[in-house]
Amino acid sequence: MTRLRSLPPDAVAVAALVVIWLWFFWRLFTPVQTDQASLEKGDFSGQFVAFAAYQYDRFAAGEIPLWNPYNNGGLPFIGDTQAAVFYPPRLITIALSRLAGGWSYHALELEMAAHVLACSLLMFLCVRRLTQGEVGSTFGAFISAVIASYGGFLQSYPPLQLALLEAAIWLPLGILGIHEAARAEKFRWPPLLLTGLALGLSWLAGHPQTSWFLTYLLTAYLAYRVFTQRHRWWIVPAGTLLFGGLAFGLAAVQLLPGFEYLAYTTRANLGFEAKGNGFPFHDVIQFIIPNVVTQWSPLYVGLIGLVLAGIALWRKLPGAIFWGIVAILALGLSFGDHSPLFALLYNVLPGLRFFRGQERAAYLVSFSLAILAGLAAAHLVTWDRLQDFKATRRIQQAVILLFVVTAAIAVGILLLWLGSPEAYAPFIGWTAFTALVAGLTVWVLSLLLSRPRQTIPMLLVSGLLVFDLFTVSIDRPSNYDPIPPTQQLAMTPSPLLEPVLADTDGTFRIDGYRGLHDNYGSLYRIADMRDISPLFLAGPFALQQGDLINPRAWELFAVRYVYTDWNELPVASIIMAEGQDRYGPVKLHRLTDPRPFALLVDQVKVIPNAQVALDATRAADFDPRRVIILDQAVPGQSDGAPSSSPPGEVTITHFAPEQITLSANTSRQTILSLSLPYYPGWQAAIDSTAAPTLKAYGAFSALVIPPGSHTIELRYDPQSFRLGAGISLLTVIALIVAAILLTIRHRRTHASL
Repeated sequence: MTRLRSLPPDAVAVAALVVIWLWFFWRLFTPVQTDQASLEKGDFSGQFVAFAAYQYDRFAAGEIPLWNPYNNGGLPFIGDTQAAVFYPPRLITIALSRLAGGWSYHALELEMAAHVLACSLLMFLCVRRLTQGEVGSTFGAFISAVIASYGGFLQSYPPLQLALLEAAIWLPLGILGIHEAARAEKFRWPPLLLTGLALGLSWLAGHPQTSWFLTYLLTAYLAYRVFTQRHRWWIVPAGTLLFGGLAFGLAAVQLLPGFEYLAYTTRANLGFEAKGNGFPFHDVIQFIIPNVVTQWSPLYVGLIGLVLAGIALWRKLPGAIFWGIVAILALGLSFGDHSPLFALLYNVLPGLRFFRGQERAAYLVSFSLAILAGLAAAHLVTWDRLQDFKATRRIQQAVILLFVVTAAIAVGILLLWLGSPEAYAPFIGWTAFTALVAGLTVWVLSLLLSRPRQTIPMLLVSGLLVFDLFTVSIDRPSNYDPIPPTQQLAMTPSPLLEPVLADTDGTFRIDGYRGLHDNYGSLYRIADMRDISPLFLAGPFALQQGDLINPRAWELFAVRYVYTDWNELPVASIIMAEGQDRYGPVKLHRLTDPRPFALLVDQVKVIPNAQVALDATRAADFDPRRVIILDQAVPGQSDGAPSSSPPGEVTITHFAPEQITLSANTSRQTILSLSLPYYPGWQAAIDSTAAPTLKAYGAFSALVIPPGSHTIELRYDPQSFRLGAGISLLTVIALIVAAILLTIRHRRTHASL
């Protein structure tokens, strides 16, 4: 005990944060298989594990994954923000997995857990500096770290929506950089490099909405600090340009392809109605009583955390008003179109109209309340109950009132439960828990106010907070399954997929809505016409919509195999295998006469409008093997009846994600129809001479092929990636040089003292 007391308080606090992190995630770390738990399947497995597996395979082979041919008929992998292709922590996970023997489900679980630990340590460092000089600084920083990392928001759906969690945790590092830049009498520019680094990492993590929130918050915080510290006004735009430019430069390698991709996705045409979803107003109940409205409680920061945040606002502690305003505005935005605030901001706040799911603004609510609670905790350690007798009584009265209210609610729910057990069973446990925590809050807070500088009251407050948040979030059934990660998702394909993998005769796709599911085409290297990514290429997505049994989509996507529970399809097929998937019995059909991936067609129909072309493609009397719909006329190509002789032959000689080579032989000018999505960045060459790519059927690619024998090459080499990679590389070099120069200057300054 004596040795523990002799340790620096910061070291003890950091060690405690590591211990409670191990405690919270112990079921992810334990070697005892029967005790292990794993993250629920869903978006985590179907989106993030699958895409990261593809990322791992490509990087392990020394390749950059620019294009993904295995989902949605093909998509620009570098442009899908949630793929986080160049996010540094993901690259570390890939490198460590490579050393460990291969990609696994557990690898991404550990990446998630590591980010939670990073969040707690960064928040501790941030609030420690915000409260520097106060006796209770370490205590306050610890409280903030626990709330931010294990509070309702970060432990609700972000572990499953991994990109959101990884984009969110860099907030305290960004705030720290601004605080350090503005805290002295003279504004210091170098710390803003830290803010730019944090914001750049957030954008690279792959959840633009969260990074957008963070961008506005950092800009507002810089303005607040410049104003309160009486620095010159022009520092605000200059500083924003500095850290914003650095962030853009670091993330440009993903941002530029991402901006390009967004314009071609289904998100481009979404309007106000599709983007206004948010919390219903009754979700505010979960500030006090968790788990009674939804399966998650993103607004819950613990009762004692909420009380501490209220004390910070009441006492008007330094910075409290700013963080209180952030929390209120973010809460208003989180209600979406239930609140008029969203309609106002939708029309005046640049960028808001790009995002759905306004409830994600709870991110700023949770982190703001965590900082407020830390400020109050640091303040209470210096409390003098004799000089602040009235204030002490008011705090005690407010907490007692909270206990009385929660106890009354618990009693009321108990009485209702006695009359209708089934209806009120979901509520009785959590209302009783809230009353218990409220009662304990009265005790520990009174003890802290009466003995503010003693260790035991601070330990009791910290312990109650951990008990409260862990009870709500640890082993949450909506997030964790009590099974090992190896049983959650097989990294090797099931027997039902083996006939498809064994078919090496040419290039084809499958319809994997049944049998394969989600984005598992990327995991098993099976080209699927479907996926679950939130960003779909609009043209291919429109063609596959409608009935799940969709012969026209199978035709245009060059589908050879279909998984379904149907015994007989509308087109000729044979059943190759039978088995079970998550929905029940499923059969694997092999189409008897599937359309090839590459096809020569000599009858052209010109429809410039993509939507009209898509509609024409769906017509029952339309034959896509005889007629190709193009977005522009082709000189020398007749739109009349086709010739009686075949237009020629075409063969795929090489197929890789970013490069396709074909050989064609035709006696006349004809059109090469490809089941390759039309997308900028794909460059075509015929006999090494560049050739323009046409849009076919409003969604796919086509080329004009002159008479004769030809070698055709298609290569995905997007200018957006090359430009973004160049900007990012120069930014990284500049950042390294700046760090070296600052280090040299720092050493010289200390050497001269």
